[in-house]
Amino acid sequence: MFKNVRSFGGGIGLTHIAVIGRGLVGSAAARHLARDGHQVTLIGPSEPEDKAAHDGIFGSHYDEGRITRALDQTVYWSDITRASIARYADIEAQSGISFFTECGGMMLGPQGCDFIEKVNDVRKAGAIECDRYSGAILEEAFPFFKFERDAQALYEPKGAGYINPRRLVEAQSIAATRAGAKWVDATALGITESSDSVIITTDKGEIVADQVLAAAGGFTNMFMPQPLPVQSYARTITFFEVDQDEAARLSRMPTLVMRFSDGRDPYVLPPILYPDGKIYLKIGCEKSDVPLDSLEELKEWFKGNGSDEIGDYQRSIMMELMPYLRVVSTHTEACMTTFTVDDLPLISRQSDRVVVAVAGCGRGAKCSDELGRMGAEMVLPLSAQ
Repeated sequence: MFKNVRSFGGGIGLTHIAVIGRGLVGSAAARHLARDGHQVTLIGPSEPEDKAAHDGIFGSHYDEGRITRALDQTVYWSDITRASIARYADIEAQSGISFFTECGGMMLGPQGCDFIEKVNDVRKAGAIECDRYSGAILEEAFPFFKFERDAQALYEPKGAGYINPRRLVEAQSIAATRAGAKWVDATALGITESSDSVIITTDKGEIVADQVLAAAGGFTNMFMPQPLPVQSYARTITFFEVDQDEAARLSRMPTLVMRFSDGRDPYVLPPILYPDGKIYLKIGCEKSDVPLDSLEELKEWFKGNGSDEIGDYQRSIMMELMPYLRVVSTHTEACMTTFTVDDLPLISRQSDRVVVAVAGCGRGAKCSDELGRMGAEMVLPLSAQ
């Protein structure tokens, strides 16, 4: 237990900034703040060993693969992702932790559809290097997929692939602590702001800081004095276990984000080795948004393994998309995404001493370093006074 942690190391009079949330965005913000010379306390619990028995909060980064690429349907998300990708190598060097696999990334849909046209517009606006495939050339280049006849693909061979979100959080946390930040393995329960400080109440005591950056994703509202205008949704992911021979056959497989002509919008990741020693492909695709409106709903969702109905839906899509996939076993897991009304991250000052950086809107992993940097920049103007 600790009480009234205000500062550590550093010089007298330096601003003490508490970052709540040791996920992808919070750990990134802590790194940026610490490397800029600020006193930083990063607050957030470790990943639970037994999620079914865990009674605390969860993170959405408990996984080994999230798609990253410059191509997107909007210039905004493309730009902030490109800013993050440009720093991947530096983060790996600062931490000694590798987290990025450059296997290439593909965006695909029916030729002339709104999805492909928007992605192509962003490609042109950003002068993003990619190759275009369709017809027999597409089938020859990516024989492990079976696409619709009129499919058109934009393929990024460089700077795209997937990140390991667990290892990215670890890398950001290590880089932050090496720069002088302190990590407190605790869960924030509330914040109380006064004229000269902010008190963060946690399950292990109180921390007193000059400024707070709240970056706890869908769990942020559990400690904010006023609820943020964000909405979290349940997400189910299906994993397909393959053996080493099948993984070798798929060694050239890129990540895939696509649209079918009927509107289905799956994303697929190539074979990745997981901590249980098994190799999995992963697919995500929802039929509809299922809101998670309370802390208890969030906790109960994460304790389970997702939706059986959505799992069956995703299996049928995978078998349609990869009919020759040799599968050892399948299972589902639970995740969530947090959105704003305008489909943009909420990075704003809420009061004199509290800033928030939340809502990845289903895209936050790949661009989390830039989201963290933006949150860190937002918290600085008053803290520098």
